[in-house]
Amino acid sequence: MTAQQMRGETISNNLANMSTTGYKARRAEFADLHYQQVTRPGTVNASDGTVIPTGVQMGLGVRPAAVSVDHQQGSLGVTAGDLDLAIEGNGFFEVTLPSGISAYTRDGALKRSADGQIVTSDGHALVPDITIPEDARQISINSVGQVFAYFDDQIAPQDLGQITLVGFANRKGLEAIGSNLFVETEASGAPFTAEPGTSGLGTVRQGYLEESAVDPVAEITELIEAQRGYELNAKVISAADQMLGATVQVR
Repeated sequence: MTAQQMRGETISNNLANMSTTGYKARRAEFADLHYQQVTRPGTVNASDGTVIPTGVQMGLGVRPAAVSVDHQQGSLGVTAGDLDLAIEGNGFFEVTLPSGISAYTRDGALKRSADGQIVTSDGHALVPDITIPEDARQISINSVGQVFAYFDDQIAPQDLGQITLVGFANRKGLEAIGSNLFVETEASGAPFTAEPGTSGLGTVRQGYLEESAVDPVAEITELIEAQRGYELNAKVISAADQMLGATVQVR
């Protein structure tokens, strides 16, 4: 029952984030517990010396094994915003937290700070640092991450810098800390940085945002399964209690 409840909570979190930019669905994974070996397979039968083919192994339940992240690409929604960026493929944007450590996100809803610095919606600075001049009338970002600014008194655009992407050997090993951010762990491996379109990393699409990868229909179906599994386990406990009660009442 506890395992099914955990599965339901994981599904509920997915449904709650079905509109979260760049959100990746989580999936609860389980493993069976130890088995009580009443009679081991292959044991020799004492009465006639034959080998018992299967034995008697009593399972002791289930345990949570992992809640993994499905890094499937979400669909790209058009926004037409100059600083709305979507990663088409693998990779993460790198940002700097107030503590000074690096965090990684697929949420490309970027903003401009009071100083012209490109930051996330929570004010975390994008890495590498790119500052947009106050008098820039338009910003253009190509698929390989080059940022250009256009000015009223100039024909040619000004190159402001290069947006890079970060990849990991094991993306599922990243630790989610909320606000669409992940941090590195030993399981994820060390990050590697490259320009978009290289080293197996995706390209950048300006004017788009990656939508949540949650499939509501599939999640609702799994939620019904988890609910039915919870109810069935409750009935099993009730039936076992009734059987024990009948045994106790035997005279």
